[in-house]
Amino acid sequence: MNVFYLTRRRTAVLVLPFFLPLLLSACASFSNDSGFSEIEKIAKERLGKDLQWQRASHPDSDSSDASNRRVQQLLGAALSGDDAVQIALLNNRGLQANFAELGIAKADFVQSGRLLNPGLSFGRLQRGDEKEFELGLHFNLMRVLTMPYARQMEQRRFEHAKQQAAMQMLATASETRKAYTMAVAADQTVLYMQQVKKAADASAELARRMEQAGNFNKLQRAREQGFYFDAVVTLARAEQAQSRAREKLTRLLGLTGDQISFSLPARLPDLPKSAEAPANIEQLAMTQRLDVQAARLGTEQLAQNLGLSKATRFINVLEFGVVRNTSNQMPTQRGYEVSLELPIFDWGDAKVAKAEALYMQALHRTAETAVNAQSEVRLAYANYRSSFDIAVHYRDEILPLKKKISDENLLRYNGMFIGVFDLLADARAQIFSVNSAIEATRDFWLAQADLEMSLIGKANLGPSTSETMADETPLNGH
Repeated sequence: MNVFYLTRRRTAVLVLPFFLPLLLSACASFSNDSGFSEIEKIAKERLGKDLQWQRASHPDSDSSDASNRRVQQLLGAALSGDDAVQIALLNNRGLQANFAELGIAKADFVQSGRLLNPGLSFGRLQRGDEKEFELGLHFNLMRVLTMPYARQMEQRRFEHAKQQAAMQMLATASETRKAYTMAVAADQTVLYMQQVKKAADASAELARRMEQAGNFNKLQRAREQGFYFDAVVTLARAEQAQSRAREKLTRLLGLTGDQISFSLPARLPDLPKSAEAPANIEQLAMTQRLDVQAARLGTEQLAQNLGLSKATRFINVLEFGVVRNTSNQMPTQRGYEVSLELPIFDWGDAKVAKAEALYMQALHRTAETAVNAQSEVRLAYANYRSSFDIAVHYRDEILPLKKKISDENLLRYNGMFIGVFDLLADARAQIFSVNSAIEATRDFWLAQADLEMSLIGKANLGPSTSETMADETPLNGH
């Protein structure tokens, strides 16, 4: 056994200069960050919000408690849109699950820089009185040769995971802001429809009394009752929409238990004084959309994989081993062995053809992503501007005109020129305008959120083409 170890040491001395960089990289340890600091930076720069990755094994083990305290503090008052986004970034469980992909990708990247454990074989053969012992040490030489390529690919995959995590974070913020807008608009609509129902109830009761007094016929009273019944149904539908909008916001905020009783403001925020008019909006989208950057990164990774596929098309398994045989009747044998897979039936041409097809597919997908991004940002901006113009039209033209008509009719009613039901009929005519004004304001804030998201990109949860290609690459030598 001493001779065997001596032989192994001599072998190690010969190959140590070649493997030293790889051995040093293999000793790299995990970092507690796993690329999360870059996601935090994006959240701070683009949203102005704090981000927390809740990990039980993290040195900051009380991160979850700190997030819970911050959430409870924000829930103590009526939520603003910014408060809702901040809670989602701290408390959304789906987002926290997506952050775990960073740890998975980082683990694969670290693993790609580590050598496979060597194999130790022992054999005992007996022929008559002769006993032969075989002791061998072997390791995967193909893994060593392809390790630099493997690390490059896993590094690109890690970068892709960081971009996807950033996209999911920004998408969650955008969806939360839109859900918040829908919930506040639904509350505002319900509040207005409750007032309409009260007015309809009073009108129906007045019509009933006037019919009893002989001042109303059955047709007139039926009309007033019909308006009351319509108001009841409209209020019920508004309350249904309110429940749906609030529950969606609750899910995005990740709230449970007593937390679901959070309060919202009574009305939507006022419209801005003017609409934004960013210059070169298409070029801006090309430079900062994360999905375009991720598509380019995936194509580059496929190009790297294609080069590795061509380099290894004839060599799939290459192993090197040190052997020592001893016998009680023969001198000790020492040496080495190399095993190589012969390309007799599979010359690797199909694998290379698939790699080339995947690369061309990714190339066209990247171009498609760029074309779609330009179209999406143009459409989002057009919708934003038209929504702003419509909301401003309701605010500055339609509602003031309706109020003027209502004031004039009230003066005529006080002067006994019109009756109470004429005044009520005019109030009913304003219901549609008020509801439309609420919807127009809501649509503007939704359009603004869509515009902001169109300049960021769209998240993609499915497996990337580069991941599919990496599975086909013989990184493990098997």
